[in-house]
Amino acid sequence: MKIRVVIVDDHAILRRGLTQIIEESEDMEVVGEADTSSAAMHLLRAKPCDVVLLDISLPDRNGIETLKLIRKESPSLRVLILSMHPENQYAVRALRAGAAGYLTKQSAPSQLVTAIRQVQEGRKYVTPAVAEELAKFAGHDFDMPTHHSLSIREYQTLCLIASGKNLTDIARQMSISIKTVSVYRSRVLEKMQLKNNAELTHYAIRNQIVE
Repeated sequence: MKIRVVIVDDHAILRRGLTQIIEESEDMEVVGEADTSSAAMHLLRAKPCDVVLLDISLPDRNGIETLKLIRKESPSLRVLILSMHPENQYAVRALRAGAAGYLTKQSAPSQLVTAIRQVQEGRKYVTPAVAEELAKFAGHDFDMPTHHSLSIREYQTLCLIASGKNLTDIARQMSISIKTVSVYRSRVLEKMQLKNNAELTHYAIRNQIVE
């Protein structure tokens, strides 16, 4: 029986490329696609599958939140997170939230088929870069960096501010209002005991959240 894969990503061109890579392998097939979190949840309730390829940045709900919903409804379903963000930004969070693996979109063409097969067998797919991130925190929960106390939305706001995005750009990318972005920014500064965007950016660079 073929490994049944569902692709969740809001970029049609990327979905097409991933489908092509998957269907070149005789042991797997794409059985469905979705471009939003809501569409994905409807699809997964209606269409049985084995592995979900889930983008971390979706228009209506981010991938980590979607992952938690999937895990709640289908605990045995294997979810591979796909992201354009480097491993040091979201990989640890994704794995802690129940992801079976984490792939950057840049590495997906060369690693995708191997990753799907591995998670279908019940194993985690962890690249050397992800393993390095996990090793940093192994056995040291008491000494976790401050940004690990942030919610996924707060952390996303931190990353975008530190990347030089303004409030309007952030609101557009996260599909929320500018007012909501400001609320997240205030929470980030308060939780991390920082005074302004400059201190926030300095923290992000020092902790290798952004380059």
